[in-house]
Amino acid sequence: MKASTFNGRNQNKTIVIEKELIPNSETLEAVTAEAPVVTPEIEKEVPPKRKKPTGLILAGLGVGAIAASTFGYHYWQYASTHQETDNATVAGNIHQVSSRIPGTVSQVLVNDNQLVQPGQLLVKLDPRDYESKVQQAAAALENARGQAQAAQANIALTSQTTSGKTSQAQGDVSGAVAAISTAQAAVQEAQAGIPAAQAQVRLAQAGIPAAQAQVAQANANLEKAQTDYSRYNELYKTGAIARQQLDTAKAAYDVATAQKNAAIQGVEQAQAKLASAKVGVTQAQSQLAQAQENVTNAQAKLAASKGGLQQATAGGQDTTVKRSQYEAAKAAIAQSEASLKDAQLQLSYANVTAPSAGRVGRKNVEIGNRVQSGTPLMAIVDNEYWVIANFKETQLEKMRPGETAEIKLDAFPHHTFVGRVESLSPASGAQFALLPPDNATGNFTKVVQRIPVKVVFDQKSIQGYESRITPGMSAEVAVEVK
Repeated sequence: MKASTFNGRNQNKTIVIEKELIPNSETLEAVTAEAPVVTPEIEKEVPPKRKKPTGLILAGLGVGAIAASTFGYHYWQYASTHQETDNATVAGNIHQVSSRIPGTVSQVLVNDNQLVQPGQLLVKLDPRDYESKVQQAAAALENARGQAQAAQANIALTSQTTSGKTSQAQGDVSGAVAAISTAQAAVQEAQAGIPAAQAQVRLAQAGIPAAQAQVAQANANLEKAQTDYSRYNELYKTGAIARQQLDTAKAAYDVATAQKNAAIQGVEQAQAKLASAKVGVTQAQSQLAQAQENVTNAQAKLAASKGGLQQATAGGQDTTVKRSQYEAAKAAIAQSEASLKDAQLQLSYANVTAPSAGRVGRKNVEIGNRVQSGTPLMAIVDNEYWVIANFKETQLEKMRPGETAEIKLDAFPHHTFVGRVESLSPASGAQFALLPPDNATGNFTKVVQRIPVKVVFDQKSIQGYESRITPGMSAEVAVEVK
């Protein structure tokens, strides 16, 4: 039951009972009994109700009907050419900025919500560890280059040395072969000289008896001549013979003496000739032995020369080894250069720069923080925005890319943005969920699916709002379909 209280002219309180929630007549009688009696004076003062003109009511109803019909027609026409949804949000590129190397933060050069440009320095890490690695890599590169130069020089030196040793060894081999030939000829000559020397010995030995026989004959002649000279000397003294006969005997005696001496010298000469012949035999034998030794030495020299030639040939293999060492040194140079570039690259990562233009958001790094590779430092939200409108699958029959769209953001309810449909998602939102539904499980219930549609802003329509639109804003999208 509701009651209303009014104040009249005479300040008398009047209670008007509205017939609401009155269950029966007994209750009405009880309420009427308790209510005060209204005086006739007050009833006379209530103004009479005026009757509204029937024509105005009918006219108003006609105008309202016309307006409703016009609105209904326009709404029907709009609804037949537009598909709307309020299941839409603003999306954008959010670039996560993280450290690519571990290190200690030494400088933070930006603040929250600050506008940055591509390549602008955001955070600096302590670079000393990486500078040391760059120096080590540079030293390793210089060492590798030095080894390569030494290996290259060794190749030339070894090649020249090997060539010289090979030529010398080949010359030694040729000389040894010639020496063997000479020694063998000397052996043959010595072998031929021994019989001649032995023949001289035999000839000398044969001449000694003849010389000795001549000595014996000379002795006999000397004795006879001496005897005759002695007898003639006695006879001369007695005057039995003339002086001439004594002189003749004296001359015969002197001749016999000379012949004896000559025969003795002949024996000595024969003996000396024998000794000389024996010496010739000894010399021939010595020459033969020397010639044989020369052959042996020449053969040994030939073997040594062949060994030197083999060693010189092996020096060519040493040259090949040196070339392999040079190639390994060049590979070490390439590896050292790669290590140096990597160290320089790691050093460059100590400066964390902005990947694109935009505003800084969710900054969670401070000076002194120890960060690891991949640690999120902040995010950069760029100025490229679009709307993801999740239309029902029943709304997509006539929707095509390129169609015009009207966008209203909850943040700016009095401004309508213009855009266009860029593309439709290749699958429903449910299919991209962490646990997509599987209709084959037997729990199938048909539910109208939502298909994400990408709507891009017209750049002219967002002029003045570029820095105010942010990803995540709620939106309403109406697409004009053909």
